[in-house]
Order: sequence, then structure tokens, then C-alpha cells
Amino acid sequence: MVEKDTVVKEKLKYAGLLDLEQAYKFAYEWLKKEDLNVIEDSYSEKVKSNGKELEIEWTASKKVTDYFKITVKIKWRILGLTDVEVEIDGRKKKMNKAADLSIELKSLLEKDYSNKWEGSAFNKFIKEVYNKYVIPQRTDKKEDDARDIVQNFKEEMKAFLELTGRK
Repeated sequence: MVEKDTVVKEKLKYAGLLDLEQAYKFAYEWLKKEDLNVIEDSYSEKVKSNGKELEIEWTASKKVTDYFKITVKIKWRILGLTDVEVEIDGRKKKMNKAADLSIELKSLLEKDYSNKWEGSAFNKFIKEVYNKYVIPQRTDKKEDDARDIVQNFKEEMKAFLELTGRK
């Protein structure tokens, strides 16, 4: 059975001006640059009296070895999204204003993601010995890599939102 260990959970909160299309594109391209395969699991949009409500869920993953796989779960929640027109350097530009934007991030380290060590009791025993005594340092390194991806993504998104929101 695939072992999925949660490595880290992070949350980014933002309110104010943003270009949602550019933020979405930036996030997607950043994850692709990190060699992650990004899948949009769900997208829902509701129009309310105070603006749009969006919920988007992504799963981004990459196989780092034939035993380890890093998976990042990303959940966008945007409340009170309205279209606004702002003036930047004398030109009018359409942007968005969010009353509340939150991005929840969770990274998982999957071991034996292809179930090669399953089947017999002997294989399961060998897998446990392998996990406990042979690869603990490699596991720690892969957990650090999974943590770094989430923390770097959070910092890059925070910087992007603050930079585009202050124009």
C-alpha cells in the first residue's frame, strides 16, 4: 500500500487588488518550472451579491525516484471577487479586488507509489526493513524537498500578490 506522509501544511492569506488571471498563470507556471505535473481537480464559481466566490483545487506531483513521489495539494478560496478598473502609469487596466483570498498548501511524500513492494508478507517485511534501516536519510532529504517546494511556492505567491496589488 502506498504510504502518504503529510510533510507540511501552509496557508497564504491576501486581500486587496490582484490580477487573478495573472496570479493563476504565475502559480501554474511556477509549479511546472519545478517539474510538477499539475492537475485541476475542481473549479467552482458562484456569483453572489458581494462578488464572485471561487474554489479551485489542484494536485501537483512529481516522481523523484522510482520509490518516492512528492504531491502538493493546493486549494484556492476567493471570496468577494469583483472587477475593478485602476490607473497604472496613466493607463487604465482591468484588475480584480478580493475581499479574501486564501491558498491552502499541503505537501505529501509518497513511498512505494507504484506498489512494487506489495503482494506477499515477505515483500511487506522487506519494505519495512528498507524504510526503517536503509533509507531514513533519503526519506529525510525527500521530506525536506517536499517542504521546500511548498514554502518556496508560498513565498513566491505572496511576493507576486503584493507586487501586483501595489501597482
